[in-house]
Amino acid sequence: MTDRSLSRASNQAPRFLAPLRGLPRPVWLLGWVSFLTDTASEAIYPLLPLFLTRVLGAGAMSLGIIEGVAEAANSILKIASGALSDRWRVQRPIVIAGYGLSSSVRPLISLVQSWHHVLFLRFTDRLGKGIRTPPRDVLLAEYSERNSRGRIYGFHRGMDHAGAVVGPLLASLFLLAYPEQYRALFALTAIPGALAVLLLFFVPEVRGHTSSAAQAAAKPMLERRAWRALPRRFHLLLGVILVFTLGNSTDAFLLLRLSQVGVATAWIPLLWAALHIVKAASSVRGGALSDRLGRRTVIGSGWIVYALVYGGFAIADSASAVVALFLFYGLFFGLTEGPEKALVADLAPSHLRGTAFGLYNAAIGIGSLAASVVFGFIWTVVGPAAAFGTGALLAFLATMLLVVAVKE
Repeated sequence: MTDRSLSRASNQAPRFLAPLRGLPRPVWLLGWVSFLTDTASEAIYPLLPLFLTRVLGAGAMSLGIIEGVAEAANSILKIASGALSDRWRVQRPIVIAGYGLSSSVRPLISLVQSWHHVLFLRFTDRLGKGIRTPPRDVLLAEYSERNSRGRIYGFHRGMDHAGAVVGPLLASLFLLAYPEQYRALFALTAIPGALAVLLLFFVPEVRGHTSSAAQAAAKPMLERRAWRALPRRFHLLLGVILVFTLGNSTDAFLLLRLSQVGVATAWIPLLWAALHIVKAASSVRGGALSDRLGRRTVIGSGWIVYALVYGGFAIADSASAVVALFLFYGLFFGLTEGPEKALVADLAPSHLRGTAFGLYNAAIGIGSLAASVVFGFIWTVVGPAAAFGTGALLAFLATMLLVVAVKE
């Protein structure tokens, strides 16, 4: 097909695919890397509780320890990884190392004999995520301009969520054909993991747009405490996001609420997949909207969606209403994930973007961990309505702070 015919075909593409036009080839490659990685990861993650209890004979406490330790290490490592990518002025080798580490240890869950082995492998898997995330986000920023940045981050999150749909569906099909064969399924995740790492070798390195003089001036900052050199607007944004994240607990509580109002257990995995379909479908549009309407407007809209959903969960007592709210919840991710990363890239100087993304991702991870503990405490002591209501109030408060305190 000639270039002219390719262009004509692109112009005749459906309108809902318009935000995908003109995306750079490396952005597509990084999108497919995330798709394949999440396909592998989400084929395991929803089944991990069953595997721990049915196969290894472990209890619920072991699952909490595994996920808590893994996510804490993941969040903290992102700070170091981001700072390292700024100091070295390279991203791709760090990204390859992170994806390679996760993809190599994930299939080894098929060989474990105790929950302690799962703890070690899950911990190492999340270390890989902590290593790769900030430099990968820097790469995406370098391949974008300001007026396309939201669209690019939205596309990347959409591919990530698409993998989170495909992975569980493939796992379900495999287990229907081969019941209880968890170990064989986990071993097969080596295939998409290896393909993801292979694609990374086709992504070119970008050295950034910072001049040699600016890099030389920035070097002493990078060798001390680079976070102090970030603009005040970035620190204000980070503080507002932390306020919101303190009310953003794990989605496991939403799934628990679904079961409480009478949704059958067999339907919950399908609803989980449907939620990711909404996330994937809205991510590109949300990112593109932030390029046109402004980051704060779209992020604030997403936080309002979150507040409405959590407020609805606090008062709804019918299965149909809770299911509708659960699917509506997917819009929150589409309106916030891409635009938030685009705003971080907008506010951070190019030579400090790794540090900025490291702090941003760490704040979300640590804040979410604290939020889940507090949410669980309120749920236990007072009740689910109070817990969901607290999340809604924090989301409204963060939205007001975003409007007042953060300037684009």
